[in-house]
Amino acid sequence: MRTIKIAISIFLFIALTTSVSAQKDQVCKIWYNQEKTSRLEVYQTGKTFEAKIIWLSEPNENGKPKLDKENPDDKLKSRPVLGLVVLHDIYKTAKDPNYYDGGHIYDPKNGKTYDCHMTYKGNTIELRGYVLGMSFLGRTSVWTLAEPQFQK
Repeated sequence: MRTIKIAISIFLFIALTTSVSAQKDQVCKIWYNQEKTSRLEVYQTGKTFEAKIIWLSEPNENGKPKLDKENPDDKLKSRPVLGLVVLHDIYKTAKDPNYYDGGHIYDPKNGKTYDCHMTYKGNTIELRGYVLGMSFLGRTSVWTLAEPQFQK
């Protein structure tokens, strides 16, 4: 009888911890960029988050997939923009569950990477990209939650 109680306790512990860890973070969804020219999937990788481009309104240029031609690294200029991971290493802060910091965002339109932080606001995310570690030297872009049919 004691063995059964122990087995049940272990099973419940595993089931509860698995279901808690399997819950998605509030930002792990599909979003439109500010111009609505791309959809991006935000996902968690360990304790940080990334976002990749999963759809482009104009995926081709001259009949071929758009390439990362503005990238300063010549070796990366031939990679497709579709599928490109543009947000890296951003983490959720302990003080504010809607604030994410410490990340980097890449803009394939100009080939530049910026420090960034973001704020979750329900149906939008405000992303602030900036240089030299100074948030006031940057700009804010608002991503909008994609329609339900595009959510996973």
